[in-house]
Amino acid sequence: MAPRILVPVDGSPKSTAGLEHALSTYPDAEVTVLHVLSSPEGWDDTDPPLPPELAEEWVDGARTRADDLLAAARELASDHGVTPEVAVETGDVWREIVDYACDHDVDHVVLGSHGRTDEAGVALGSVASTVARRAPVSVTIIR
Repeated sequence: MAPRILVPVDGSPKSTAGLEHALSTYPDAEVTVLHVLSSPEGWDDTDPPLPPELAEEWVDGARTRADDLLAAARELASDHGVTPEVAVETGDVWREIVDYACDHDVDHVVLGSHGRTDEAGVALGSVASTVARRAPVSVTIIR
């Protein structure tokens, strides 16, 4: 049975590198490309709350961007002879990645990291670091 690989994408060059790595390293895998819609930082903290039309405008824009990202991911996968599954989730990025891996019998997660160096000299973004710690499967981080 082919391994099930989850590749979260956000449109950054690092996430594209993660997808490229997954496609070239696991050519026989079932690949799922995941994009997570997360509200802008502080969205829920506004006082007064944001007007519904502004929230609706943001959601429409985010969904359009997700469609574009997933179309680009399909095109890249097609170049490798792969037809990936695609998914869009809404919520906290690291949590949605981990939950998706748990709920869909994923064998491995491959993701790009934006990489900020901490005191220990580890260059991982917060999402990649948290996914690596909390995922129930192995995680490859592309920097």
